[in-house]
Amino acid sequence: MLGESKDNKDTEKKILSQLRTPQSFEKGFRNLVQSYQERLYWHIRQMVNGHNDADEVLQNTFIKIYKGIKNFRGDSKLYTWLYRIATNECITFLKKKKKYATIDLDHEEGGLVNTLQADNYFDGDKATLLLNQALNCLPDKQRQVFVLRYFDELTYKEMSELLETSVGGLKASYHHAVKKIELFVKENLD
Repeated sequence: MLGESKDNKDTEKKILSQLRTPQSFEKGFRNLVQSYQERLYWHIRQMVNGHNDADEVLQNTFIKIYKGIKNFRGDSKLYTWLYRIATNECITFLKKKKKYATIDLDHEEGGLVNTLQADNYFDGDKATLLLNQALNCLPDKQRQVFVLRYFDELTYKEMSELLETSVGGLKASYHHAVKKIELFVKENLD
């Protein structure tokens, strides 16, 4: 969630202060990783599914953050900026994965399901499995909007800032995603 408490604002201020001072930059970056790693991991995990893929994307995200943090101007909240980088890394990863896949993963029967079921970190609950299957049938943009709204509980305004898209477009994408998920779940319930 991007809605910030006073503690989050104080933590962000402290981290940014450390990052702006050469003597404390490394400590500030460690604090940034420690403060945001888990939330970014779960955001990424919802978009790429597998633990190993999520770890890879998270690592790439922090590399980008490390290289670019000195250019962070503070026009948005730090977490919004981090989220944008993580989201863009997810999109890049998914595009690359699709491009280099020898099999069409979106249409291979049971391929992604088997991956999810074999993942040691995956909660095998049937509803969760159905939701993940439905998510993977969505176009990338709808999946992204659904994940940000449903799992990360971002407001449309926060998503608009993050994705640089209109609120109306986001609402439409979310509505279409929800309808497709509902239909998928109804068709696949035993």
